[in-house]
Amino acid sequence: MEQSTDQKIAQRGRLLALVIAGTMLFWLAAQWIGPRIGLAGEYAVLIDLVVMAAFVMALYNGLQLWRIRQKDKG
Repeated sequence: MEQSTDQKIAQRGRLLALVIAGTMLFWLAAQWIGPRIGLAGEYAVLIDLVVMAAFVMALYNGLQLWRIRQKDKG
């Protein structure tokens, strides 16, 4: 049985929300744990760059999702 377009959009939206929330939680945890374990500043910058890349990817996917929804409206 094939999923309808609305179900696929909803599933993709939920995944996008989980990626955004998970990325933010990862960043908060890294900012909290990093100084406590003596993480060098270079690693903190690397973590920040990885998180920014994840947010750019989420923005791109969000825009794709928005375009799909606009196309479905007709």
